[in-house]
Amino acid sequence: MKSYIGIGKGKVELAVDEAVRGIGSPVTIIFLSSYAQIKDVSKILHEKFPKTQIIGTLGTKLANGTYGDDNLVVLGLYEDAKTECGIIRDISLCPVASVGKINEMIRKVSPGRDNTVCIEFCTNDEEKLVTTFNSCLAPKGIKLAGGTVFGAPDGKKTVVSYNGKIYEDACVFAIIKNTTGKADVFKENIYEKRTDKYHFANRVDTAKKAVIELDGRAAADVYSNEVGVPKDKIVENVFNNPMGRAVGDEVYISSMMDMDSRGALYNYKRINKNDCIYFLSLGDYKNIEKNHREEIRRSFSKISLVFSIDCIYRYLLYQNEKYFGTYANDMASLGGHVGVIGGGEQFNNQHVNQTMVCAVFE
Repeated sequence: MKSYIGIGKGKVELAVDEAVRGIGSPVTIIFLSSYAQIKDVSKILHEKFPKTQIIGTLGTKLANGTYGDDNLVVLGLYEDAKTECGIIRDISLCPVASVGKINEMIRKVSPGRDNTVCIEFCTNDEEKLVTTFNSCLAPKGIKLAGGTVFGAPDGKKTVVSYNGKIYEDACVFAIIKNTTGKADVFKENIYEKRTDKYHFANRVDTAKKAVIELDGRAAADVYSNEVGVPKDKIVENVFNNPMGRAVGDEVYISSMMDMDSRGALYNYKRINKNDCIYFLSLGDYKNIEKNHREEIRRSFSKISLVFSIDCIYRYLLYQNEKYFGTYANDMASLGGHVGVIGGGEQFNNQHVNQTMVCAVFE
């Protein structure tokens, strides 16, 4: 599948010119910008390519081994990527109202079960969103990889871009059919169960994403006793020992972000009543990364493009370990690579934290 990856730096007009130099006539553009530039980038790209479908998001960006906060990354897709882009507005209210529109876009793409994926960027309400997408995508065998937008300054609302404009409380997405080979999505978890001991969330506040009690005891007490971390250190210990929600044979990470006086733990991923919870430990991430790349390589005859979404907590962990530069180069070794750092990740029918998800095209 043909693609173009361009990088631009500096003032917005110059950054756009540099990033699209040599792009030609793409049918779809996905761009990654800074918060300061996203409104102008969106407008300028739409003016330059008025007949092209364009979606965009913001955050730290990766492109072919490089990474940074202030650069602009532009991904161009062409005729051999049959693509439909769209936007869902007011996702905090009723994203399910967009089911008809999503199904119509799927019909236009005419997906196959091993060659079509959906990439999305959303500002909030991930659980509602993945439920909506899954109801449309799963019956057709379309896989989902997405990210929650991260990178707005304190006090500012996150935004996404669609065809020249920016939107709050929204999700932009691209349904992409690779007409020249396979396409698939992958999830990478560098955390493992500390033990086989599990707990049940028997008292929760789903609206606030809080786990109040595990096994009838304050969630913080259970965590502190089992992990051996003082209660006032639980939140800062998230890099080492996040929680995991068991769904079948899989464990999906839920990152702690706060604790209250009751010992309730507030998370970035919602945990429901009666969910089975494990406490996790950081694994041998370098070896896990290597094995996962080998798995991806084995799945394709030749990789043309990888689009990844990484969690901000993975980015901070790798930066602390002085490993992120190595990671960026290793991802680029798979093939053309574009990535973005998000505040959460979506994988098929689940919203997750501290995870890397990616869409891969043959």
